[in-house]
Amino acid sequence: MNRLALTVMPALLSWVFLFVCVPVLCAEEESPRNRSNAAPNIILVMADDQGWGDTGYNGHPFVQTPEIDAMANDGLVFDRFYAAAPVCSPTRASVMTGRNPIRCKVPNHGRYMRPQEQTIAESLKAAGYVTGIFGKVHLGSGQPDSPCNPTGMGFDEWCIGLNFFDNDPYLSRNGKVEHRTGKGSVLAMDDAIEFVSKHSDANHSDANDDGRDQPFFMTVWFPSPHDPHQEVPDGPPLYEGEKHAGYYREITLLDQQLGRLRRHLRRLKIADNTILWYCSDNGGLNRETSGGRDKKGSVYEGGLRVPAIIEWPARQLHGRTAVPAWTCDIYPTLLSMAGVETSDDVENRGHTVHPLDGIDISDIIAGESTTRGTPMGFWHQFQPGQATYSDRILKGIMESQQASAPLPHNEYRMQKDVADFPQFPENSTTGHAAWNDWPWKLHRINGNRVELYNLVDDPMETIDLAGDPAHQGRSVRMQEALDAWMRSVVRSINGADY
Repeated sequence: MNRLALTVMPALLSWVFLFVCVPVLCAEEESPRNRSNAAPNIILVMADDQGWGDTGYNGHPFVQTPEIDAMANDGLVFDRFYAAAPVCSPTRASVMTGRNPIRCKVPNHGRYMRPQEQTIAESLKAAGYVTGIFGKVHLGSGQPDSPCNPTGMGFDEWCIGLNFFDNDPYLSRNGKVEHRTGKGSVLAMDDAIEFVSKHSDANHSDANDDGRDQPFFMTVWFPSPHDPHQEVPDGPPLYEGEKHAGYYREITLLDQQLGRLRRHLRRLKIADNTILWYCSDNGGLNRETSGGRDKKGSVYEGGLRVPAIIEWPARQLHGRTAVPAWTCDIYPTLLSMAGVETSDDVENRGHTVHPLDGIDISDIIAGESTTRGTPMGFWHQFQPGQATYSDRILKGIMESQQASAPLPHNEYRMQKDVADFPQFPENSTTGHAAWNDWPWKLHRINGNRVELYNLVDDPMETIDLAGDPAHQGRSVRMQEALDAWMRSVVRSINGADY
């Protein structure tokens, strides 16, 4: 059995199921997480398909990730960090909203996020941040004037691919498509570094009313190490003869780009008050290093468990935490760390409007708590995915733009089906759902099969305890909690939150 996959930490307390609600924004002058008058800059960096064990700091036998390892040494490592879904688009929606992606109408890859959603970019922009996103988005359109492009999500500046891209990609910069030359992940970091430089210059005009420079929020979503694995890192050839060699070469490439960013922050003397959060969007491509059972595409641990590190030198975050966390937590946590208050929203038709599935874990990050307040719910294959050929689509748009063809260049892709509200039965159980109430994890597969595992005793999820009389009561309670949560998710996708 793989040594990496068996690395787990001691059991923690079980939790009570609850929701927190969408933020109502008001920036504080000083908060428990931000005692400086200067709001922190915030950068989210995410790999595309990097597994939990596909880093040096988690013990991979050969992949070279010196920059990620250095960040792990300097920051706080999450040992039990989960993507909200085992594929890319849904996890990205969870980062944007703090919500299970099915609520946002992103149940699978290639689906567009509803423009009615409140995003982290919109929330931070309302609190005075300038916002930018670069790399793979895979949540909407790259066309100008689409309600589903990054502008509609709250970003001031953007240069994006619609899905993964590799060498010499077509990218949309604020709605104008460009054919770029170079490695995709390097180009994404080029754009990110340009954004940071622009908004970190003490002489620039982006200033708040009190004269301080405007803080920035930036998202960098690498297209690597997603296939076809054509990008290669700088330096001599690596990993010849190794299984998944192209995959690991792209991990080393994105590692080099993360190093560029961290050095640039130090060079600009803004690293100290910049929150940098790194993770992957789903499990990796290699079962042997996935950190659990199976790999990308699975609701078992190997499809959801991902590497994650947070760095904020001003707060001296160090060490490792075994407390489970996930991508839904990023939104409420960063609002707290930025000093942006949240308050409960109103009730609508008997349920909470815009329920968040993530929680503020800033106390865990600060070392002030060793427990989590709420379980985590996962649900995959509620609907099938949709193919998105980024270069093909963007090239067609670019040619139309160059020919001065009338807008929209592809009316359907401006917003796909986000204005449709098909009504799914509230008792829907299609697909594979799971309820992680640490250390217990209950699976519900197509509504007719239940599995129960103790992740401390059985990290590979091989010993199903659902039929064990000793755990019958726990199994029933967890099924009831999972069922209530799934019904809430269906109400959300049906439109009850808007």
